[in-house]
Amino acid sequence: MSKKFYIGIDIGGSNCAVIASTESMKILDRIQFSTETIRGPEFAINNLLKHASTIVGKISGYTLAAIGISCGGPLNTKKGFILSPPNLPGWDNIHITKIVQDELNAPAFLQNDANACALAEWHYGAGKGTNNMVFLTFGTGMGAGLILNGKLYTGTNDSAGEIGHVRLAKNGPIGYNKNGSFEGFCSGAGIKRLAENIISEKMDNGKKVSFIKNRDELQKLTAKELAEAANAGDGTALKIFQISAKYLGMGISILIDIINPERIVVGSIFYRYPDLFKSICNDIIKKEALESAANACEIVPSALGESIGDYASLSVALNGKQLQEL
Repeated sequence: MSKKFYIGIDIGGSNCAVIASTESMKILDRIQFSTETIRGPEFAINNLLKHASTIVGKISGYTLAAIGISCGGPLNTKKGFILSPPNLPGWDNIHITKIVQDELNAPAFLQNDANACALAEWHYGAGKGTNNMVFLTFGTGMGAGLILNGKLYTGTNDSAGEIGHVRLAKNGPIGYNKNGSFEGFCSGAGIKRLAENIISEKMDNGKKVSFIKNRDELQKLTAKELAEAANAGDGTALKIFQISAKYLGMGISILIDIINPERIVVGSIFYRYPDLFKSICNDIIKKEALESAANACEIVPSALGESIGDYASLSVALNGKQLQEL
């Protein structure tokens, strides 16, 4: 009897990846390519199928057991549909599980990317050993994956964990189509908008910013460049991250009060630059969250780091049947 292997498909607005692994998460092969959203879903899906078929064809001595697909929402995970995610224009009502199953002749399962990342950290990363944990994406956007009482919790219609939509301030950068939202303050796009507002005001008042020469450079500024300036000690960049850290603490405090988790795992930007957030974030949690619940909860960076997308999609493949029963 041949051994089993699994395929993970990670669909993102910028890049897609196809990963093969054994049941013990030994990576057998991996291919990454640009999504090129401007060319529409058919282009990316054809590439996914081509690369997945290539990988499957190269692996001998194993039988393909299942395929896991991780993608930003909204989704219908039970029926396997991608429903117009904002970062994937034109991906409207795509029956992705059927398309993949028909091509690869194995069961395919779909899950929201934040939920898939929560599963990955819970099984293989910083959430191991917990019964109640939260994963926060803190990347291009802000979303949460919830593990409650030892199970992934997705809500009534796959909408649980959309913490980025919560308004934390009357005014602030727009995120998730809402001024002052958690995502507006705590996401790559939100931090960029916050920086544009603060630096533009400085420029209007004739003040200089060391890492930005003009408004053209400001438009091209990335959260990574801003973090590098903050780590180099630039006061303006540090102020921007201090604001983001404050609202990260406020958002986490809400989660602590409502969910009472053992651990909150934060990915992407927090994982890369924890020292820009930890002190202020922890101070806010001490002030805002219930003391007993806050004392019972650890705030930690992702343990899977830049590989979390691979582990996330593979976790969906390995746990697909159980997820369908939620």
